Amino acid sequence: MKKLFALLFLFSLAKSFSQEQPKLVVGIVVDQMKMEYLYRFSNDFSETGFKRLMREGYTFQNMHYNYMPTYTAPGHASIYTGTTPTTHGIVGNDWFNKTTGKDMYCTDDENVKTIGDGTDSEGKMSPKNLQSTTITDELKLATNFKGKVIGMSLKDRGAILPAGHFADWAFWYSKTGAFISSTYYGESLPNWVTNFNNAKHYETYIQKGWELFKPKETYNESLTDNSPYEGKLYKKTPFFPYNLKDMYDNNDAGVLRSTPFGNNLLADFAKETIEKEALGKDEITDFLTVSFSSTDYIGHILGPRSIELQDTYLRLDETIADFLAYLDKNVGKGNYLVFLTADHAGAENVSYLKDNKYDVNNLNSKTIKNELVEFSKTTFGEDLILDYSNFNLFFNKDLIKKKELELSKVKEEFTNYLYQQKFVKRVYTEEQILASSGADFYLNFIANGYDPSQNGELVITLKPGYVEYSSTGTTHGSPYTYDTHVPLLFYGWHIKKGESFDRKEITQIAPTLSQLLKITYPNGTKAELLQEVLNKDESVITKEQRR
Repeated sequence: MKKLFALLFLFSLAKSFSQEQPKLVVGIVVDQMKMEYLYRFSNDFSETGFKRLMREGYTFQNMHYNYMPTYTAPGHASIYTGTTPTTHGIVGNDWFNKTTGKDMYCTDDENVKTIGDGTDSEGKMSPKNLQSTTITDELKLATNFKGKVIGMSLKDRGAILPAGHFADWAFWYSKTGAFISSTYYGESLPNWVTNFNNAKHYETYIQKGWELFKPKETYNESLTDNSPYEGKLYKKTPFFPYNLKDMYDNNDAGVLRSTPFGNNLLADFAKETIEKEALGKDEITDFLTVSFSSTDYIGHILGPRSIELQDTYLRLDETIADFLAYLDKNVGKGNYLVFLTADHAGAENVSYLKDNKYDVNNLNSKTIKNELVEFSKTTFGEDLILDYSNFNLFFNKDLIKKKELELSKVKEEFTNYLYQQKFVKRVYTEEQILASSGADFYLNFIANGYDPSQNGELVITLKPGYVEYSSTGTTHGSPYTYDTHVPLLFYGWHIKKGESFDRKEITQIAPTLSQLLKITYPNGTKAELLQEVLNKDESVITKEQRR
């Protein structure tokens, strides 16, 4: 009798989900994607990739991050928790933690081990440092852990943080060419993952090399090949075509990350995951998180106006078109919900701006720290600095106390010194940050990204256009629109066509998904919603769903 009641309960649960839920939610994050790329490369995109999502779905044209620093790990965490680093605790990719006095990485976990063909360090990862629940966690709870949640990326943080604490699996790419995981998720990889890895799909892409996807005249939206603003790809001159086999022979399979084919390999793996894990095949909603990282690697090395970056986006457009066609066939058009966004955007190359008469400069964080140390010794007779990183300055409070100095006086002296530097826009103390009322726009960004148990005693914002990076390529991290403005596209199940130009914030995505799925909000979110996609388009309901 108990078994009968259990079966009736599960049947009831499945029936309710079939009436009100998509069969599969797919969250796509494109690492370092600026909203502007959808405009700049539009003429060269196909009709079935990005343009399909925009034409048939809902486009938020003015989506922004609402905190600093705009880095990969906080970005992924904020998308899926619906809150900012001050609450979810992922305050950087890696950072100096003043409570422990040690550097830490966002997904480090010494209590787990690598599973699969990866190095020991590559797999010592889990979501334990994430302090809030994710939308994926809430789906697991809402389905009594019957709905599957799987995360994947070339980067560990891009796979682990979106998938949350309760994920069935998170998979990331090893420099061996295999997708790996950790014992946080299981004792051994599923057989199908091992089989996929054994096929060594990455070799096919390596052997092909990297040539232009389209005729060279197509790339008139970019600067000339081998421009002075591009870095070298594994010591190779940035010029097409690239001999990837030569790069691979002199390095390892990790070279695929810095080519468009890292995205292709991940899409291949995503399709294999859907098939082998039977995602979207029953009436209980599953969730797949996919983070394309190659765009970020290429952007950092070669810059936002390189032909290589444009080629990467033209290829990604085709990859997304193929993936959508796969979902149509294997899950069913109208049965899946897709959203696409980015974990941050990216700055223009500073040397390019300088050469066009914008008075800005690229900065070296080590130089900044050394000059701060020199100022400390000159002013106080001691090096009072514990660390400078991620725009945070940490003081040695024990030494300050030993020297019988007042911490407030030390902060004041350093603040005055920093304001004398040409590149500094604002300097905020811990007290000012914690007392933020929201009236100061940029202070509010810092407050949203600040965890008093982990961040520094002073936080600096650079002037617009300045970056802590080399003279080639680009980076990100600031509160300025070139780093905060990202795409957000909703498509599929119950999503009406349209667009919005109102300013929206990245932390609205997760609670909006909660409303669409009729499940509990992630526990750290303010629950501010994207109202535009909550009015369901009944015309996209399939005949199967009507029955």
